[in-house]
Amino acid sequence: MSFFIDVAVQVPLNQTFTYRCDSEDESVPNAFGRRVEIYFGNRKTTGFVTAAWETLPPSCAVTPDKIRSIVRFIDKEPVLTPELYELAKWVSSYYLASIGESVFAMVPSGRRDTNTPDIPFAQDASSFEKRELSAEQKQAVEGILSASGNTSFQYLYGMTGSGKTEVFLSVAERVLAEDKGVIYLVPEIGLTPQVTEAVMQRFGNTAAVLHSALTPSQRLREWKRILSREARVVIGARSAVFAPVPQLGLIIIDEEHDASYKSGASPRYHARQVAMHRAQQLHIPLVMGSATPSVEAWNGMQTGLIARHMLTQRLAGGAQPEIVCVNLSLGKQDGSSISPQLEAEIRKTLSEKRQTILFLNRRGFTHFFHCNSCGFEMTCKNCSVSLTYHRDENRLRCHYCGYTMIPPSQCPKCGSLDIGYAGFGTEYIENEVKSKFPNARVVRVDTDSLKKKGELQEKLDAFRAGIYDILLGTQMVAKGLNFPGLQLVGVILADTSLHLPDFRAAEKTFSLITQVAGRAGRFFPDGKVVVQSFSPDMPPIDMAVRHDVEGFYERELQQRKVLSFPPYSRLLRLVFRSAVPHAAERAANGAAQILERLCPNDVELLGPAECPLEMIAKNHRHQILLRGTKMSVLQAIAKDFIFGYTPPAHVYIEADVDPVNLL
Repeated sequence: MSFFIDVAVQVPLNQTFTYRCDSEDESVPNAFGRRVEIYFGNRKTTGFVTAAWETLPPSCAVTPDKIRSIVRFIDKEPVLTPELYELAKWVSSYYLASIGESVFAMVPSGRRDTNTPDIPFAQDASSFEKRELSAEQKQAVEGILSASGNTSFQYLYGMTGSGKTEVFLSVAERVLAEDKGVIYLVPEIGLTPQVTEAVMQRFGNTAAVLHSALTPSQRLREWKRILSREARVVIGARSAVFAPVPQLGLIIIDEEHDASYKSGASPRYHARQVAMHRAQQLHIPLVMGSATPSVEAWNGMQTGLIARHMLTQRLAGGAQPEIVCVNLSLGKQDGSSISPQLEAEIRKTLSEKRQTILFLNRRGFTHFFHCNSCGFEMTCKNCSVSLTYHRDENRLRCHYCGYTMIPPSQCPKCGSLDIGYAGFGTEYIENEVKSKFPNARVVRVDTDSLKKKGELQEKLDAFRAGIYDILLGTQMVAKGLNFPGLQLVGVILADTSLHLPDFRAAEKTFSLITQVAGRAGRFFPDGKVVVQSFSPDMPPIDMAVRHDVEGFYERELQQRKVLSFPPYSRLLRLVFRSAVPHAAERAANGAAQILERLCPNDVELLGPAECPLEMIAKNHRHQILLRGTKMSVLQAIAKDFIFGYTPPAHVYIEADVDPVNLL
């Protein structure tokens, strides 16, 4: 006997598709949530069963003889739960994505079970032994748990090193004792190995880790461990917010401020927003935490939407480090990335047999090719960004699309031989550090220096063990790491993110300085941070140096209110991209005329305009921003436009609800 099923397919069409199932071994009741192999058009692909019918569903517009049969069922048991399908429908509606894209963003794509390897993180076990909670930590745990059983948003706010992880783990233990499950989100598994190790050691086999080092099939095996209740605690990055935890009782978001919680591909969901919705639907607590909350979260705490729990003391015997700022604009510009003040502090730290971290938010040897005669800068042929010079391979490289070229011997524009490289990156600093401190043991950590699997953790473990004296790194060393021998942190250039054409630039700069500085002084009261800047009086830098957290958020909220940016407004971004010159621009201009007619008086249309990064990977990009006080209104306008508009040939439209950056 045959029956009919609705199938969600990973295509940008917001509908399901009806297929026939002719197998005698299958039945209507056990079809939902399983994956099927089907032909969609002329290609064989995979879909998820979202409904099953004994007769042709009334929504189907064709006769039964026109319905294609599935090839086969891939799974014996469902891998998509009814709760997750409801969540997928919400994600599809909220983020203007198709239902198929939303479902496929949740479930691993593995085709068969396979053995999962050991979790590739070192066991530095003594640091994660269960400790007696401080009075502040106990108060936070009880405060969070008192909301259990109700919809509640909680925030654990405290300086770096104040013991937030132990509070999260203690709350998770209590929830597990009630036979409920826990989701524990971290920004990037590879950059927060100590938190991951702590979870694995505390909960053992009852923990599942969803991370990028696993193959799709290994991720599927972990998914099935979660479904079967073999694993009750799930730790992972952004997509782990969709973990199919039965009787979910708690969601934790560590380092809530981190931008990596926002997806860059459709559906462009933010894990924090999804977690809030899921917690509301299940009436369970959501606990967020950071030393530098997002401005939106801080505002939520101020207005009472989010309950705040404070941790004010460092637990390992340390104290807030002394932070000094060096004004680079007052010094002699000799091409050095290390000021005399920072050099002196490094020498002092080395003499005391302690360790140093030098941080710069830029990879490569130097920033960009520069002609001293005409000012020409070498940019990527595919993207509107400068190429970065990598000395070890003697090539200019684009960090957006990967394009490389051999550096020219003269200016391509004017032919001048007076050329050079302005700025500096981690590779440049590495050479300078080795030159200035020849006896120091130096290790560099950035995506260019990490060539093999597990190398990041090996280098961090070696630094923690005292094998190296100086660690150079990008944002990989900015969060979630504890180094007992660390005394000095040097921020090579604090201005890097400050001048981005983005309303969140100040927030990102303040957060980055505070997080990097937080690596120092965790275990000893003599930690020191040297922040180098050409703009030391700029509020984000000045306030980070002075530990003026309250002052920064108060000022930033005032600025956002005056300029009508989130959290005082909501944004929806439409990006028009095309490889055909001017096509995206024309499409954006035409779209603006349509949108103006759709927008009520309380919605503002900003643009159309070039994106700050006008070209990426040979695609020209223009954008329109919708701004208003109610997201539902913006979504309705965008849906009317997107689903009622056929873009010109070779033009693609990307919708981004609550964009994290506008680049």
